[in-house]
Amino acid sequence: MSHTESAESLRARIRAGDRAAFADLYDQNARAVYNHALRLTGNWSEAEEAMSETFLAAWRTRESVEPEGGSLKPWLLGIATHKAHNANRGLRRRLAFLARSPEPRPVEDFADETDGRIDDARRLAVVHDALRQLRRQDREVLALCVASGLDYQQAAEALGVPVGTVRSRLSRARARLARLSSGQHRGLKAELPGARGEMESEAAFAALFLQEETR
Repeated sequence: MSHTESAESLRARIRAGDRAAFADLYDQNARAVYNHALRLTGNWSEAEEAMSETFLAAWRTRESVEPEGGSLKPWLLGIATHKAHNANRGLRRRLAFLARSPEPRPVEDFADETDGRIDDARRLAVVHDALRQLRRQDREVLALCVASGLDYQQAAEALGVPVGTVRSRLSRARARLARLSSGQHRGLKAELPGARGEMESEAAFAALFLQEETR
């Protein structure tokens, strides 16, 4: 059975509500969905919530899957992109509420926090801080094409936009990252020593994204 036939068979089973097929879909894509949400939210708990909501939404809308096509990863990442955006909006609302609330009582200082966890958090903060300086649509395309490895057509499918739009957004994101890596964003420059130009910025970000997959 060819890869295309296998993908189409999975699509048919998903459309029919085959729970075993959906479990396979989850096993194959849960990590990719989680990492994509993490890149867009910059928050582990928000990413976990977005991942759960992504697969819940995928199950509820399974009949919308096209009978023919390749991997269902672009479909899932498209849903995850929307869920991550909603998570970010929800986080902003909660932060605004906390800013208006009385200052909480002091809590225990967890001095035994591991160095590895702190480094992970610092790295994630650096990446997300840089990505926040991009337009949301450009940030989403960058995460899909650079970090998740989708091609232009797959990213267009995930976002529901023309391929030309994906190309222009990715080009704009690369140009912005090139300016950041040239020194406008000191935190990024310190985290990525020697990065310069479009391709090196993209490669450096991809490397950081891959590091997060192993946490």
